[in-house]
Amino acid sequence: MKAHNFASYHIRKWYSFTEETLANESGQLADGEPLFKYAIAAAIHNPYAGRYSESLEQLVEPSPLLGEEFGRRIRQLAGERVIVSYGKACVVGTLGEYEHGNAFLTNPAADPIREALGGGKSWVPSTGKRGAPGVTIDVPLAHKDALYVRSHYDSLSLSFNDGPSPDEILIIWAFATRGRLHARLGGLEAKDVRGENGLI
Repeated sequence: MKAHNFASYHIRKWYSFTEETLANESGQLADGEPLFKYAIAAAIHNPYAGRYSESLEQLVEPSPLLGEEFGRRIRQLAGERVIVSYGKACVVGTLGEYEHGNAFLTNPAADPIREALGGGKSWVPSTGKRGAPGVTIDVPLAHKDALYVRSHYDSLSLSFNDGPSPDEILIIWAFATRGRLHARLGGLEAKDVRGENGLI
């Protein structure tokens, strides 16, 4: 058993990522502020690697503390910039089950991150898979208060050169400060969000 160094988890490594987009793919300068995207990830030992367990409480029970740390780290990374979009993902090492990664993506882990962002009415888009070190994962993004804001449907492609190891799980949260540059497909606009039910 690997020694605990965060609650009852063994975290081998934290990752952080920043992307700043000044112009879109055809060279049009940003229509307003540049688009900042951020990602925070942790490589966490999987105590269920190589075995089946009906209960996944070892992963779920301490996950609110992990959510608090993700929230602290995104606030530190983004500084004064306001986060308006979010998404989450997991990559499970080959000795684990996809379900092990999903155990980290439930509401107990997500709610502290919403709180760190000043709230979030919308459900958090997510994805995941099993994979080896260096595998690419596309983390979906959507507006944090209204899922139907079409301009904020986006993603962030990430890979990690040394993770996950077979007995690890990569937990990833991604964030953005605005919608796509020059989004022009109509629908609910961010300025008109009511933020009542997570949809509009």
